[in-house]
This record gives sequence, structure tokens and C-alpha cells, in this order.
Amino acid sequence: MLTEYIRKAMQAATYEILEDGSFYGEIPPCPGVWATAENLEACRDTLQEVLEEWLINCAHWASRGLTLVGTPSS
Repeated sequence: MLTEYIRKAMQAATYEILEDGSFYGEIPPCPGVWATAENLEACRDTLQEVLEEWLINCAHWASRGLTLVGTPSS
């Protein structure tokens, strides 16, 4: 289940080349999940690491009864 979520989230990622030639990537449905790197492959790898950390933080706060602002509570 988690692997599938990560796979789908990474498919939603967008990338752009910055003026200095480095890459910027973000996952719009996941607020604050972004990364920069010298090449696209490194940007993707870093972006996935940031996504995984973001998911851990979301789970941590959800276990304490908190939800992200703007998300429906269950």
C-alpha cells in the first residue's frame, strides 16, 4: 500500500530546469515536498526521500489526532 502511494505520488511530480542548469522537482498534491539537484536522476532520488520523510511526519502527527490544514478529518 505504501509503495503504491509513493509510486503514484512520484508520477504526479513535476520538474523544471533552473537558470543555473540544476533541476527542481515538486509533488503538488503533497505540500512542501520539493527538491533540487544537479541532474534529473538525483532530483528524482532526493524528491522521493523528501516524500518518504513527509509521509512519516504526516503519520506521526495523525497518530496524535492532528491533520494537515485543509484536509478533512476522519
